[in-house]
Amino acid sequence: MRDRTHIALAALLLAVAAGGPFLPKWALFLLTIAVAKGLVALGLMLLLRAGLVSFGQALYYCLGAYSAGSIGRFFGIGDIFVQMALGAAVAALFAWLLGFLLARYRGIFFGLLSLALSMILYGLLVKNEAFGSTDGINVLPSTLFGIRPGEGALRYVVALAATSVAVIAALLVHRYMHTPQGALAPAIKDNEVRVEYMGASAQRAIHVIYVIAAALAGTGGALAATAVGHIDPDMAYWTQSGEFIFITILAGTGSALAPFLGAVIFGIIHTVAYDLSPNTWQMTLGISLLVVIVFLPDGLWSLFARSAKARGAA
Repeated sequence: MRDRTHIALAALLLAVAAGGPFLPKWALFLLTIAVAKGLVALGLMLLLRAGLVSFGQALYYCLGAYSAGSIGRFFGIGDIFVQMALGAAVAALFAWLLGFLLARYRGIFFGLLSLALSMILYGLLVKNEAFGSTDGINVLPSTLFGIRPGEGALRYVVALAATSVAVIAALLVHRYMHTPQGALAPAIKDNEVRVEYMGASAQRAIHVIYVIAAALAGTGGALAATAVGHIDPDMAYWTQSGEFIFITILAGTGSALAPFLGAVIFGIIHTVAYDLSPNTWQMTLGISLLVVIVFLPDGLWSLFARSAKARGAA
């Protein structure tokens, strides 16, 4: 079966570049937030392929957001690409340090330890007046290569920059998944002992995946910060991590495109459900996830995989 991931990603970027100017501001905003959350889910997808579930990925999402906010607040730098690069670097650095601990654990212990670390950051930010405590801080308006677009073009520029970064990230992850190192993840999930007997280090492979996932989450957090214009400690709260897991399970792990599909669909369900019933929108999300788990245990992307397989058989 021919791999069309590169073509699909190129088509996505061209669609946003060509159609973006004709979309309303609210649609561009929702697209940008979906891309930000899709980047986090992309990293979670890599962890899920290795049999690991992180309940604390909001830790790196929040670190990326506060890195973007801080560089603008203290140094006056609002370039969106610089903010995303810094968010990725800070998150990756913390993940590299914490990974020496987390890579030793599996199953529920890995999930709960990651959750505990995220809640520690939440507690520190809530008590920190320099970063606005519970109120958070505002983020410097975005610029692109030092130029600030007009108010009308700002949403489009941010959405296009977000999509460009997402396409590059997806291509790199797609390439990584097809390397010998990336191919270890499903093997670790199936039988870690056998992987060790083959001479590969499962702990080192998980450490690498954990750092990659954190860098993607940090990029997504920085992007969300620039899109919203405000950050607060709730970005590190456990419910935020749960949202990312929801998106990843909804999408499936079959392709680097899947997390972004899941993020877009999650955004649509959330927006429509909240608009129709503000008091019960969480129930709608829960029912949606339950339906997917029961009828599509491999996620929504499995529909595309089945269709491609059927065409190949024909």
